[in-house]
This record gives sequence, C-alpha cells and structure tokens, in this order.
Amino acid sequence: MIMPAEKTPHMEIQPTLTFPVIRGLQAHREYYVAMWTLRMLRQISIFDEDELPPELRAQRTLNKARIPEICGYILDNPDDYVFSALTVSIDSNVGFDPLPGQDKLGLLRVPMDARFIINDGQHRRAAIINALEQRPDLGHETIAVVFFLDIGLERCQQMFADLNRHAIRPSRSLGLLYDHRNEKARLAKLVVMKSDVFRDIVDMEKSSLAKRSRKLFTLSAFHNACADLVEGLATGEINDDANVARTFWEAVAEQFPAWAQVRENRLPASEVREGYIHSHGIALQAIGKAGNALLKLHPKDWRKRLSALTKIEWSRNNAKLWEGRALIGGKVSKVTTNVILTTNVIKKAMGLPLDEEQQRVETAHSKKTSR
Repeated sequence: MIMPAEKTPHMEIQPTLTFPVIRGLQAHREYYVAMWTLRMLRQISIFDEDELPPELRAQRTLNKARIPEICGYILDNPDDYVFSALTVSIDSNVGFDPLPGQDKLGLLRVPMDARFIINDGQHRRAAIINALEQRPDLGHETIAVVFFLDIGLERCQQMFADLNRHAIRPSRSLGLLYDHRNEKARLAKLVVMKSDVFRDIVDMEKSSLAKRSRKLFTLSAFHNACADLVEGLATGEINDDANVARTFWEAVAEQFPAWAQVRENRLPASEVREGYIHSHGIALQAIGKAGNALLKLHPKDWRKRLSALTKIEWSRNNAKLWEGRALIGGKVSKVTTNVILTTNVIKKAMGLPLDEEQQRVETAHSKKTSR
C-alpha cells in the first residue's frame, strides 16, 4: 500500500510516497523489491520519453501494436495469467526506514515529484492499464516491482542493455510444446506423441534443424501443417480431431519410404533433407493445405488420391519444377507465396481445383517464368 508521509506540527517536509519493500544488494548497489497492486501502476506517474531522440532515452519507444495482444492475454486468462517483475529506476533520492528488528524489511520513502523510468516491462504496464479499463476488478491483484536508484542516463541505458543482453526468445517449437492454451498446438503435439511414425522424426524443441540432426521436421513446421489440414474440419473435440489428423499424416508417410528409413536409422535424415523437397517444412505445410481440400472434396476416397504424391518428382535437382516454387536460388523458401506454389503442385497431381488465391499466385508465377 502506498501512503503519503505524515507531517509533524510546525514542520514542513517534502510530500513523499511510502510503501513496504525488501532491501537487497547487487553489484554493491542497493535495490528494493515491492509488491504493487495493478491499480498502483496507473496511479504512479511514469516518465514518458517517447519524444526524445534515441541517444537521450533510457528505453526503446513503446510499441503500441504489442499492447492489445498482451492485454488480450490478461483478459482471456484471468485465472492463470503470469507476469515477471517490472524493473524501474527512481530518478530521485529516497529514504529507507527499516522495520523494528529488521535490516532488509522496511518502508521506502520516495519524493512525490520523483520520476519513475521503466527499464524492463513498459509494454506489460501499458497492457495492464488497458486491461484495467475493461476489468477494474483486476486492480487489487499484484505484480512485483524491482526498484533501482537511477544515477544518470548512462547508467539507465546500460541497465536496459544488460537486462536485454541475455534475454533469448525461446524457439517457436519449444513455445508450442509448452503452450497448453493453443488448441492447434495441442492437436499437433497429440498427433506426434501418439504416432509411431512421427514420434521419432519430429524435433519437439528446435525450430531449425542442424545439418546432422536425426529428425526430418520441427514441431513448429508440423504445427503449421496440422493447422492447415484441419481448417474448417476440426470439431473441437481434441482427441477426435487428433485421430483424424494422425490417420491422414500416417497415410501420407506411407507415400514416402525415405521417412521410414530415417525413422529406422537406415538412412541419414540429413541426406534426405539435402536431396528432397518432401522432407522440408514447406512441403509438409503444402501437403496439409492440399489435404484440407482433399478431405473436404473426397471424404470417402481421399486415401486413393494420396498415391499421387509418389508421382511428383521431389528431387531438389528438379529445378524446372521447384525453382521459384519451393526453392529460391537453390535454397528452400518458406514465404507464403512459395507455400502456395508448392501446394498447387500437389493439388494438381491429386486432381484438385485451385482456389481463387492459389490460381492468382499460379498465374503470376507462370507469367514470370515465361518471360
């Protein structure tokens, strides 16, 4: 709780904010940890330096496009959202009054005119304030705030650099693996874990495969492919949807004997990836897109049409087919246009019609290659 300091009779003192903290020591400097209610984040004035040039700022400018996503995360998960501590510099002299018999627990006194500069967490704070406008009842919940004493712009900028120096974003595959809210992520994981075919050839952690990796696909690539496969087909019953997807993908795997050879350690995964388009994420996603149309248009005889996959020349040496589609300059390209162009090859082989967008991209590609 923040409390204004009291005045004693006949004594004028500078108004202060007073709140309980834990005092710590880091690199020979004192810092303080407090628990603030979310409402307090709105009440405390935070210095706005967006108009300053970069060299005079202690922080990057606020990216307002990120706020709705973080705000939505709070509002959509009111019972299990989680935030790490905010890191804030106080640009003022402060006082620490230890509680009786304590040297680390006490009250921090901060002048009312002090500036609070956020070193880490400005987007979290902005999103929380936004969420409070829609859910005022969240105001009593708390967030940890770590206070450092600001000793100048240079130190503040260094703090920002140090706090972000080792902040490595986890791979997309690992993020999907640990995400239990994303229904399509849950579907992809369930398919992989229940499939004897894919369990050993999908890397659940990395989003890019090392040359010597024994895996053929990443979870992030398989997630994209599953999401496209079940678009408009998913019932919402996760186990039923996973069974449909697993049945499809295991039938697809039957068309590519090399996948089984990799799984059985009879063929190096690197050799297959280097030699064939079908063992890359772009092909997996394209098969998922084509499979979606196949299941919708041919729900009873879709298995028969899958054999068309074996009639496609998947070799990366087949530049006449793949260059400009799955390959750009001999390298696999994952951009949306290339996924669509690869999907078109598969749909044509299966005798499936192209949709309007696919036809538009195909026509543009034909004009480009005919020049």
